[in-house]
Parts: sequence; C-alpha cells; structure tokens
Amino acid sequence: MSQSKKIAIILPDALQRIGLRSLLTDYFPPVEISLFTSFDHFIPSKNDFFDFYFTLPDMFVFHTAFFLPKRNKTICIVTNDHESESRQSILTVSTSQEEIFKQLRAILQDANKSYVQTKTGKELSTREKDVLRLIVKGMINKEIADKLFISLNTVLTHRKNITSKLGIKTIPGLTFYAITNGFISSDETGSD
Repeated sequence: MSQSKKIAIILPDALQRIGLRSLLTDYFPPVEISLFTSFDHFIPSKNDFFDFYFTLPDMFVFHTAFFLPKRNKTICIVTNDHESESRQSILTVSTSQEEIFKQLRAILQDANKSYVQTKTGKELSTREKDVLRLIVKGMINKEIADKLFISLNTVLTHRKNITSKLGIKTIPGLTFYAITNGFISSDETGSD
C-alpha cells in the first residue's frame, strides 16, 4: 500500500481546480487534495506540508519567496505548448487527455528529481543568460545592447537563440523560467 500524496491546488478557476482534483483522485490514488482559490486563502492556513503544489506561473512569480524553495514540487499549469518546457514543473492542459495523464504520471512518480533543462537539451550560454536576465528586468533591445556593450543585432541573435533553446516566446514565460532556474530573483524583475 503506497502512502497518500498530499496535494495543494491553488487555482482561481473553479473548473481547473475541480477538474484537476477529479483527475488526480480518479486516476492517481491515493491522494489527499486541498483546494484553494487564491494564495491568500492558502497562506493563512500555514500549509507547508504538501508533497505537491499546483498553481499558475503568475502566482509562482508573485510568491517566489514561498514557491522557489519548493520548485521541485511546484507544478505550474500552462495552456500553450510553446509556453512549456520539457520539465517536471509544467503541466500543459491544452493537450490530449493521454498527454495530460503522461505528464501527471511523470510528475507524481519523479517527485524528487530536479528538471532544469531546456526544451532542446542545449544549455544557454553565459551571454544568453546575461541577455535573459536583462529581458526579464524589463529592458528593451537597445538598452540590453548598451548595457552589455554589444550590437543590437547580437542582442536579437541572442534573443532568437534563447527562444529556440527554451521554446518560450513570452516575457512572463521567460520570467518564470529565469526565476525557477535561479538566474534572477523575483525582486529583480521588471514587474512591480
């Protein structure tokens, strides 16, 4: 008999909360699920004993002090495949039921593994990491070029390579990636 996994689902959308709870209880027992509509509802209960936390990337970014130390057991729900990386910390919900089950199985079975890799398996270069940090801080291409003493074309090339290696095209997606991989802290982001 396997030990029950304690799971916190912190999602504002009722359909996502209830649907995820149903999937987990019906197909991946034994689990004990607690549902929360927001981080504010979650924190007062001082819940720091869960095996897994399911939430949104924005909530992760806004509450990195809590989630970052638990990044190996925090799973962010994304809707677009191009937003995700081939890592444990992402659950892409706009895919087939079979793929969602496959992702959940990998998450629940490989709970203690750390997945910090790019979509293509290629690591970011030191300069690409520098550019990524400045992108996440809210700098535009010209500012990045001036700050790093490189040409605008070089910045554009680095951005293209970052997007290609990570499979992430949006600033929030890049921010989430940079924070979860320790390239930048949430205090350093361009968002207030």
